[in-house]
Amino acid sequence: MRKFLLVRSLEALVALWVITLIVFGLTHLSGNPVGALLPDDASQKQIDFLIARLGLDQPLPVQYWRFLTNALQGDFGQSMKWPGESAMQVVLTRMPATLQLGGTAMLISIVIAIPLGVVAAARRGSWVDSTAQAIALVGQSMPSFWLGIILIWVLSVWLGWFPTSGAGSLWHLVLPAVSIAWFQISALTRLTRSAMLEVMDAEYIKLARAKGVSEVKITWKHALRNAAIVPLTYFGVLAGSVLTGSVVIETVFSWPGLGWIAIEAIKARDFPVVQSVVIVFAVIFIFANLLVDLLYAYVDPRIR
Repeated sequence: MRKFLLVRSLEALVALWVITLIVFGLTHLSGNPVGALLPDDASQKQIDFLIARLGLDQPLPVQYWRFLTNALQGDFGQSMKWPGESAMQVVLTRMPATLQLGGTAMLISIVIAIPLGVVAAARRGSWVDSTAQAIALVGQSMPSFWLGIILIWVLSVWLGWFPTSGAGSLWHLVLPAVSIAWFQISALTRLTRSAMLEVMDAEYIKLARAKGVSEVKITWKHALRNAAIVPLTYFGVLAGSVLTGSVVIETVFSWPGLGWIAIEAIKARDFPVVQSVVIVFAVIFIFANLLVDLLYAYVDPRIR
């Protein structure tokens, strides 16, 4: 287990280093931020001064090395769009809102999808199974931002049940969380159902039935634990997609989280904030997948 953990941790560090290279390169391909920070009538002297102050006159390898060494200390520089705040301070201030939204969406996904997938597999061919497959088909075909707009129109504008945008109460959280969770419910339901169907045909399940073990115990204890490896694999992807999906949904619902900050920073070419947001997303995504690897060993003794 120690070797397994060490190898996975080293792989995570390498992946994070590669992500820093990609983030640094892509942000600099978006253009020079000086034009967005200075007025149109700025003099060449002012432009040169700002370029030197931001270190943009240095060669790219020097800029990357400075970015990497500072990032290891948690310093991503000062925000260009939000003066007086460091880039990481801007990100950490908005992170609780994104974690609240993403955590709620994940909780909704797991609470609905796992039981629905298990019941659909246990009652294969029934109306429950057909309903689960219909939800999976519709959910994975429907863009989350389109669903969010429809929910706003029907439940907020037409019926007046929920606020249209913003944050501050539980009611503000419902529509954006459901918009993110809908696609994940569809995917997780389909994966759970497929894994359960494969396990339910195994010989040890037939033996348990022959011994007179109740169907409820067979389904929820023996079969689900052995089928859990498939939905568990998707958990790492789920964590990442929920966070990255929040970029669009937070913009639709004006939710004050990292997604909204990322869009505003990109518009302003605020390199430090964009880099901070992406690095934070990457760390969460890599940590989630590392956690999944450790849970593999707990769930499946063959991996241990």
